[in-house]
This record gives sequence, C-alpha cells and structure tokens, in this order.
Amino acid sequence: MTDPRSKREPLLVGAVGAVVAALFIALFRSRRIGPLDFWAWLAANIVVALVLAFAVDRGYARRLAADLRTGTVRKLALGAASAAALYGVFAVGRILALRLFPFAAGDIAAVYGLKAGVALPRVVLLIGLIIGPGEELFWRGFLQERTGATTRPVAGFVLTAFLYTAVHLASANLMLVMAAAVCGVFWGALYLRYRSPLLNMVSHAVWDLAVFVVFPF
Repeated sequence: MTDPRSKREPLLVGAVGAVVAALFIALFRSRRIGPLDFWAWLAANIVVALVLAFAVDRGYARRLAADLRTGTVRKLALGAASAAALYGVFAVGRILALRLFPFAAGDIAAVYGLKAGVALPRVVLLIGLIIGPGEELFWRGFLQERTGATTRPVAGFVLTAFLYTAVHLASANLMLVMAAAVCGVFWGALYLRYRSPLLNMVSHAVWDLAVFVVFPF
C-alpha cells in the first residue's frame, strides 16, 4: 500500500520552500523587525526553516547522522578548502566588479553596513553556529535534496540555486544578488557532487566568517 504521506511530500516541500522564501524576502526588504536586527532576524528565519524542514522530511535526521559518522575529517578538510576556493573567486570578482560596474562599491559597502553597530562577537556566533550551517541544512540538505529526490538531482540543484538567488532580489542590491547567484551555484554543485550536509555546512560557515569577519573585502 502506498504511504499517503509520500504523495503529499512534494506539496509539503513546496509549501515549506514558499514559506521560507517569503520570510527571506521580508528580511531583505526590511532588514529588521521590532527588536530584531538583520542578524537576529536572519538567524530566527533559519531556525523556523529548519523546524519546518525536519518536520516535513522525517528521514532527514537519519541522513544527517549518517553523514556525520562517515569521512568526517575528509569532509571538514574539503569544506574548508572549498571555502578558500570560493573566497578566491570573490576576490577576483570584486576587482572585476569595481572596474565594470559604477554601483559596485556602494553595493558592497551597503552589505558590510549591516554590521554597523552590532557587536562583533554576536555576529561571529550567529554566523558560525546558526546562519552558515543552518542555511546549508535548509537550502541544500533539505530543499535541494528533496526537490532532487522527487524529480532529478540536477533539477533540484537548478531550482534551489534559482530560489536562493531570487529571494535576494528583495534587497535591491545587485552585487548581493550576484553574490547569492555565485554562492547558490557553488554550494549547490558541491552538494550535487558530495551530497554531504556537513561538508556544505563547513564551507558556508568558514566562507561567511572569512568574508564578514576575518578577511573582509
């Protein structure tokens, strides 16, 4: 007998994706809500996204546990190396963008302006413990995985990269949108190749910390 839940799963995954996209669009349009600044609101959105993801995907916890048990050192190393490679891509991209686009410097400054008035240790903790790992757990480990499972892996990759880029349009910051597109394709391809949430979590967290804290552009 077919499990009725399996028939509903694509709809549930789509509904979760729509809800989370709406949360991120609101974040990038307003940048703060009530007492929550950008970083706290972003972290809160990710927590909501993960609660929904794990509620819909009953097998996610088992997949994640299996991923954490196998090849851990290799995944940590690949994650750090991929973050370094992506940082190099952005270093070159920044040089080209500043030469090609007159708005690039202002857009980049606006992104870093999100840190203004925020205690650096709080940014580090939120990025390292929630934002970097959590984004990969949701966007790649859940959304790309489940949309790829119900269609084809490449289709899941394309859909997730598109949606990840699209929600950043609400920021009205073209450099941020372009950065999201590059990151969405990069981390999506990384997940398509290794299907390891852990590897992606490390890559995203290390890259975020490098770009926003340790070696900002």
